[in-house]
Amino acid sequence: MNYQTPALRRALAADYAIGLMSAPARRRFEQLLLDDAALRAELAQWQESLASLTEALPEHPVPERVWHGITARIDPQVLHVPEKRPFWNWLRLTAAICSIALLVFLGSLYNRDDARYHATLLTADAQPALKVEAHADYLQVEPLTLAAVDSDRSLELWVIPADGKPISLGVIPAGGKGKVQLSEAQKVLINKPIALAVSLEPKSGSPTGQPTGPVLYQGRLAAL
Repeated sequence: MNYQTPALRRALAADYAIGLMSAPARRRFEQLLLDDAALRAELAQWQESLASLTEALPEHPVPERVWHGITARIDPQVLHVPEKRPFWNWLRLTAAICSIALLVFLGSLYNRDDARYHATLLTADAQPALKVEAHADYLQVEPLTLAAVDSDRSLELWVIPADGKPISLGVIPAGGKGKVQLSEAQKVLINKPIALAVSLEPKSGSPTGQPTGPVLYQGRLAAL
């Protein structure tokens, strides 16, 4: 190692003055100091600079606001206990909670699904096409994989009684999703498990009261 390099000499002197050298390195450096007056001067300059950092700082009084802040943090905190409320306030709160619970319960009863029967109508190759749910006075229909229908055509839903003569339940809404309202006579028909079918008809339904187009989907109502 070339100890005559100025940068290396400054670095070694600084490490020695700060105390960063290992014990073997300090011994080697002290041997160099014995025969190198310039290196001793370099070390003395570093030691003097470092010594100036340890000089006492002038005393400054602590501002009063600082002491107030410290005192506020270490003093026992006052616990604010809320004032006790009269018993009738708690009674009123309990009544309000019970009223809300009752309203929620009644709302759940009102909105409860009243579907009694359902059916999944299938295509000729047994693919699910239309879901039907029978409620008290209407059918809820929802498409699964309905084929596209021309604008001058409609899908009509039929119930197939035991005698086999189809009775129309109405035209399925465009797109296959919506409600089909039921008459009193129709309600009687669907108040039990029974076969359903969907045919392709002219716009607004069959003009004859019987299916005139191909039957596209079939299924059977089953009790929920």
